[in-house]
Amino acid sequence: MSVLAALLDRSLERMAEAAADVRLFDREAIRQASDVWDNNLFPLFWAASTSNAGRRERRARTVLEWMAGFGERRRAWMTEQAAIAGYDIEPLLPPAKAQTPGRDYRGHVMTPQCRLTRHNVDELIPDYDLAAASVRHLRVERAGTRLSAHVQLVADRRFAVDEAAPPALLDVWLDDVTDIAFDLSDTKGAILHTGAREVGISLGPAGRFRAAGGEYRLDDRSWHLSTNGRRTDATTPARTSRSNPPRPPGADLDPDAHAAARLLHHAMLELRSVRYAAHADDVPVTRLCEVFAGAGEAILAAGSQRGARRREAAFLDVIRSWAHQGDPDITRWIATVLGDRAGRPDIIDTPRPAQRTTPSLDDGSPVSRMPSQAVLVMAAWTATHTDYGTERPAAAQLHLALPPRNDDTTSAPWRLRTVGCADPDTFRLRTDAFQGPGRLVRVGKPTTARGLDLHQGALHVTTGAGRSAPVT
Repeated sequence: MSVLAALLDRSLERMAEAAADVRLFDREAIRQASDVWDNNLFPLFWAASTSNAGRRERRARTVLEWMAGFGERRRAWMTEQAAIAGYDIEPLLPPAKAQTPGRDYRGHVMTPQCRLTRHNVDELIPDYDLAAASVRHLRVERAGTRLSAHVQLVADRRFAVDEAAPPALLDVWLDDVTDIAFDLSDTKGAILHTGAREVGISLGPAGRFRAAGGEYRLDDRSWHLSTNGRRTDATTPARTSRSNPPRPPGADLDPDAHAAARLLHHAMLELRSVRYAAHADDVPVTRLCEVFAGAGEAILAAGSQRGARRREAAFLDVIRSWAHQGDPDITRWIATVLGDRAGRPDIIDTPRPAQRTTPSLDDGSPVSRMPSQAVLVMAAWTATHTDYGTERPAAAQLHLALPPRNDDTTSAPWRLRTVGCADPDTFRLRTDAFQGPGRLVRVGKPTTARGLDLHQGALHVTTGAGRSAPVT
C-alpha cells in the first residue's frame, strides 16, 4: 500500500515540478500524471480503507495490477515514478502482456500506435499517399528542457472504401525535437524520415521537423480495408464479451472517505484540463499541488484507523487540512466541489470573497503594457477544416512565458499567457524561437495585418483578425 500512496504523492510532485517555472512548462507531464488518477483514485481509497494490514496490501496489489494494465506507456510511467520515490514495483506486477491491435464496437480491427521506423513506414506508404497529404494541425512545445512536436496530416487513401468515410488522419509525435522550420507555404506534401539516430518529417518545399524519436498513429475508421489492415485483421482475435474493459476494483466508500475521494478526483480533473491549450494558463497547477501535497500518505494514515468511526473522523480531518492549506480562492473552490460534486456542503465553511476595489486612473499605478521580452513555450497552427459538420477557421495559438508585470524580474515568477488568432496571414516558426528569453515585438499597423515577432523572425505571426487576448 505504501507503493500506491507514494505513486500518488509522486504524481503531485511531478506536476508541481512541471509548472514550477513556466519558462520550462511541461504541459504533457501534468496531463499524464493527472490522467493516471482519473479511474484509479477511488480504488486507492478503497485499498487504504481497512485497518487489516494484510487485506490492505492485497487490495493495493490488485489496484496496482489494474493500473498497470492500461498499456505499456502506463506501466512504464508507474515504474519510472515509483523508482524516483524509492520503490521497485516490477516484482509486484504480473508479466507485461504483448500489445496487440484491438477491435472497435463494429468488430473492425483498429490501428495501433507505431514507432517511427523504416519497417513501419514501409507498411504505411502503400495504403496512404503522403505526397498529396496536407497539414491540418501542428504544434511544438516545451517539455521541460526539451521540445516535442505533433503534426497531424490529412492523408489520401490508396484503397477503396465501401461507405462515405471521414478523411484519414495521420498523427505524428516527435520527441526531443532538434530542428524546426515551417511556414504557411509548407502545408502540402509530406515525407517521413527514419534513421538510427534521427527521425522526422518534411513538409512542403522547405518545412522540416527532426527529432531523436517518434511515433505515429492513423485515425481512420476504414483502415481495416487497407492492405495492412486486412493483414492485421487476419491475425487478430475476434471481439468477444471479454474484450470489454474490466471494471475498476473496489467497493462503495463510507461518506467522509467518499467526499475526500470526490474532492481529490475533481482536483485531478482540474489539473488534467491543461490538455486544452486555450485554457492552460487558467489552471492553478502550483497551488493545487501545494494543497494536496502528501495526499497519499494522509489517505493511508486515515484509512488505516481501526473502526469505521475513527476512519471517517480521520478523513474529515484530511479534507479540512487540505482546505486550510489553500488560499481563500482555493478554499472556496474546495467548498464548491464538496457541495456540488460530493453533496457535502457541511464539511467546511465557504470563505467570503475578498472585496475588490477598482483602481483609479490617476492613483499613480503603472499602466499595463506589452512586455519587452518573452519565452516561447508553445506554438501551434491549425488549418481551415470541417469538424463533425462544423466549419473551423484557420487559427494560430501561442503559449508565452512573460516576465512579472512592469518587467520586475527580481521578485515575482514569470507568468504563462495564451494568445491566439483566427485566419493568420503569416505563421513562421524556426528552432531559434525556443532558445529562451527574446525581444517581443508587435508588428504591423492598425490598418493592416498585426501580429507578434520573437527572436528576430524565428517566430512571426500576423493576422488581420486581431489576437484573442492582449499580451500584457
